[in-house]
Order: sequence, then structure tokens, then C-alpha cells
Amino acid sequence: MTTHFSLEPYGINVKTIYRNLSPATLYEHALKYDKGTAITNSGALVSMSGEKTGRSPLDKRIIDEPSSRDEVWWGKVNIALDEGNFQINRSRAVDYLNTKEHLYCVDAFAGWAPKHRIKVRVICARPYHALFMHNMLIRPNDEQLARFGEPEYVIINAGGFPANKLTEGNTSKTSVNLNFGRREFIILGTEYAGEMKKGVFTIMNYLMPKRGVLSMHCSATEGADQDTSILFGLSGTGKTTLSADPRRRLIGDDEHCWTDDGIFNIEGGCYAKVIDLSEQAEPDIFRALRFGSVLENVVFDPSTRHVDYHDVSVTTNTRGSYPIEYIDNAKIPCIGGHPENVIFLTCDAFGVLPPAAKLSPEQAMYHFISGYTAKVAGTEVGVEDPEATFSPCFGGPFLVWHPTKYAELLAEKIRQHGANTWLVNTGWSGGPFGVGSRMKLAYTRAIVDAIHNGTLKDAATVQDSVFGFDVPTECPGVPSEILIPRNTWHDPARYDAARLRLARLFQENFETYSDGASEEVAEAGPRAA
Repeated sequence: MTTHFSLEPYGINVKTIYRNLSPATLYEHALKYDKGTAITNSGALVSMSGEKTGRSPLDKRIIDEPSSRDEVWWGKVNIALDEGNFQINRSRAVDYLNTKEHLYCVDAFAGWAPKHRIKVRVICARPYHALFMHNMLIRPNDEQLARFGEPEYVIINAGGFPANKLTEGNTSKTSVNLNFGRREFIILGTEYAGEMKKGVFTIMNYLMPKRGVLSMHCSATEGADQDTSILFGLSGTGKTTLSADPRRRLIGDDEHCWTDDGIFNIEGGCYAKVIDLSEQAEPDIFRALRFGSVLENVVFDPSTRHVDYHDVSVTTNTRGSYPIEYIDNAKIPCIGGHPENVIFLTCDAFGVLPPAAKLSPEQAMYHFISGYTAKVAGTEVGVEDPEATFSPCFGGPFLVWHPTKYAELLAEKIRQHGANTWLVNTGWSGGPFGVGSRMKLAYTRAIVDAIHNGTLKDAATVQDSVFGFDVPTECPGVPSEILIPRNTWHDPARYDAARLRLARLFQENFETYSDGASEEVAEAGPRAA
């Protein structure tokens, strides 16, 4: 515990600063100072994020400053804010934190590979936020903390205080600002902890490609033969669930980098969706939610402290944060070799895409740049029903460079190391959302198992006449009729029409990136008359 640690270089004059408190002490502080905090019967800490229960991507701003101006992919994802208005937001955040009797500071690392890790400092007012980032960053030992020195990036979390909507560039009382020149990340008007996590990922998405390293929104596992696999996908597509595989060692569930030496996890913990969580379906995640973990926005019985994971009265985006070592088969340090399989997870709300498809290298690039999936209800503020969307590189909200920069790095890695590439649909079968049903998790697990053990690579396939990829016709543990989506629809003609509509959406979306893509990649997409 440190109470004499100074944050004055940031304009913060609070005398009592608690630096890198232990989880037990943070529990005590949370119960004393955080309203709505409780301990569950499994020992996890329950905290509430307030009004915002998901990320606020429309309120994120990148500061338009000289050192990064010519490198940022400006537009709907990276909305510019000038330095003057950033200073207004920053001053507002610092002034709010200066009203507190004490603050919390977490000094830790992002990135398990020593050659590429960065030092991150988190400054916040809520003990729940400190515990969350203690879990999500890589925790330094005593010696590393003693010589931590100055951080490379600082998160100043004043989420309990609103932004001024009248400040030019702000569009609501929430404002999330990233300044690469000052190496600062400012949060106003949202206490959703995921903003800090994704802020670190955005920073890495800027820094790593400058070094020729591919930063990726994916999970990663390692088999008994030290074969590694990465699974791309946005929130809700199954990255965390499918990576919690007792037969494989977990490298990480969400954010990784691919270097000349292999892959490494950016994070020190996992942040899993816990809606409808059960020990039977997801035992590793269920058991990880114990002392030291944070359960966010869940509902529990006030007498027994038993969590009702089916209760979505607060939000459908209930979450659990826990250190990665809480997964029994986690690989520590979280580093692996070059992936043998690259899997793109998609949640197809239209029920068109097959549960599994084998992609050529060109098709892999096309689908990586496209990043088709569906926004899952609750992951973002204002999303109630699943919405079809295209998110480049399966991580559009967190990209900084133009998507083709990440795509070119992936293509280089795939070619160099001969990785097999797959498209796996965890979405709907038998019809679109509202008509069909969500793909059974057991089927998806069986498909991923067949990819890992090589069975699917050797399976018989048929070529999809519109999308052009090869679709396996058999897979152990999966009914054959499920593998060909047209066979699951009551009206095949409606399926054909839906497939053409989705193909046209792919084509329209890809026009945005066609100038930067090769002719071979452009022609690898679906064909729709």
C-alpha cells in the first residue's frame, strides 16, 4: 500500500494515493466506499457501472495532433478532436479527481512479450476500477514495481463526472479521449470498466504496427503438441467461450499480437460475458469467478448472494473480469508460437453463412478486411436487437491505422507460416434471427475441435456457389444437415434470396477498401448478380 505516492505531474494534488493495492484491500475499500458493491457466494466482487453498461464508441475521440495526424485512419471510428478541446476535457477530469479524499493508482504492463510490452498507469476514483485493471493488465512483481519508473501511457478515469456537452467536439455527457502526443487516455461520463480495457487495446493497435507487429482482436490457445490457434471475432461471437477449452492451454481470450517470434497476449486477465452462464456449459469461466474477480452489473439474491446469470434487468451485457491464471489450463507466460490455424468467428444474424468454411489465402484477406458479424444486444449502448454490421479486421472500433495495414500484416504472416484459415459461424441456423435458432455451442465446439485435430482439413467439401468458399459436408459431432445452411431452411428459395442479399452487402461494404486491396483479394469475395 502506498499513500505518499504523488500524481502531481498530472495536475492531481490529492495527498492519499493508493498504489497497486492487493485485491483483498480493494475489496475492503469497495465495500466501504462503493454503493451497490457486494460479495457473492463464490467470493467475486459485484459492482455496478451506473448508467452506462456498455462501451460508448460514438463518444470516443482521437486527438488531432502532429505526431500521429498522418497515421490515423480518420472517419467514423477515429473522430478527431483538437488539442484545445482535449485540454478542456482533461482539466475537467483532473478537477473532478482533485475533489476526492483519496485515489487509486495501478501501475502494470500491457503485453507479455518483454520486447514489446508497454508500461501503463491507471488513475481512478473507484476501487472497482482499480481491481478491474489489476485483473486486466499484467501484474508486476515487487521488483518490477519498484523500478517501474515513468509509464508510457496514462489512463485518467474520471468517469463519475460528466463531460460538458457544450464543449466543441463533445456530443453527449460522455467523452473518451486518446492523445497519442501526450500519451494520455481521458474518460468522462462513463463508469463502464470496459472503456479502460479497450483504450489500452487501441493504444497497442497504434504502437504495434509501427514496429511491424500485427495487433489482433482475437483469442488464442495452444494444443498438447504446442500448436497454436487464433480466433478472431467481435464481442458476442464466442472468442472467450471457445478459448476456454480444457483440452487446450489458454494464451488469452481477446487481444493478441503476432510478431516474428510468435504470438503474445496483451492482457493479464479475461473479460467474459456472463449472460446465461452455467457451470455445465462453461465450467472454466464459471469457476474463475471467485475471490479477486469482478462481476459487473449482475443481479444476485441479497440473502444467499447467489448470482442469477439469467437476470438481465440491469443489462444484457453482464460481465466478469478475472486474472488469466484463474483458468486452470492457462499458459503462463501467455506467449505461443506461430499459429497453425486462423479462425474468423462471425455471428450471422441472417442464418446464411455455414457453420464452417475453408478459406483460400485471398478469401481470408477478403473476410478479414470485411469483418462481418452482428452487434450483440447490450455490447454497445443503444443496441437492443442484433444488427448486421461489418467491422474491418474484426475489430473496427479499436483500429487506428487504415484496415489494409493490419490486413497486409496478416497476409504476410499467413503466407510466411502457412496457416490454415477458416470462417466459423456461431450465429443463426434454419433462418434469420427471429425465425431460426442460434447455433448450438456443442456444434461450434465440435467444429473447432475438428479444425485443431486436422479432421476438418481433410473432410469432403462443396463449393458455395455465391460465396465461393469450400464448405465441409461432414464433421464429427455435427449433424450433416446443419453444415449446409440451405438444408436447414423450410423454404430453400428464401434462403437463396437471403444469401444474395447478404452477398450484396459484402460487395457494397468492400467498395470502401477496394482501392487498397489487390485484384486477387477483391475477386475472392461473393458473386451476386
